[in-house]
Amino acid sequence: MEGNHGAAQQTLPAEIPPFPSPSPFQPSSPMLLPPLTQDQSNDQATNYLDIDWVYLLSGGALNPGGDQQTVASASSAAANVVYGGSGGNRGGGKSKMGRVSRAKKTVPPRFAFHTKSADDVLDDGYRWRKYGQKAVKNSIHPRSYYRCTYHTCNVKKQIQRLSRDTSIVVTTYEGIHNHPSEKLMEALTPLLKQLQFLARF
Repeated sequence: MEGNHGAAQQTLPAEIPPFPSPSPFQPSSPMLLPPLTQDQSNDQATNYLDIDWVYLLSGGALNPGGDQQTVASASSAAANVVYGGSGGNRGGGKSKMGRVSRAKKTVPPRFAFHTKSADDVLDDGYRWRKYGQKAVKNSIHPRSYYRCTYHTCNVKKQIQRLSRDTSIVVTTYEGIHNHPSEKLMEALTPLLKQLQFLARF
């Protein structure tokens, strides 16, 4: 049987390369691939250098539908291994590690209202704390920044006068309140107490 195997090896065409050693980057059966010329085999060797190691090390090849957060954390761990530190690039230039996409922050919705008023700060029923002010380009009126004072609410607002028509105040809200308006609750509290009192009868 050994002799037949050697004879079969000699009768194979010269174009088919010998069986390569198993590699994770090549199929286990060379019969599935067309024969390679010398130029193609050189190109294939350079293609091995273009492997996205972060993708492979992060398990992206095993879990193509995986969440981005896991991929990003695994790629930062791979950066620690490759660069031997806290993920910093020691080469000074941008590397492939720096181009890993990160999950975008969700931007809260913004709503802008134009109101004709002599007052800058309009009462909208909520309580606000001013946390900043800055000059606006091409306008003599500054922009003021406010944050809702309710402890679990992250809504912010910006107030500025329109540069074309200074009688108009532009109020831009960023986010949605997760609590009722204080003014509304102050107005409704006596009515609710009356309803509770009348419900006893």
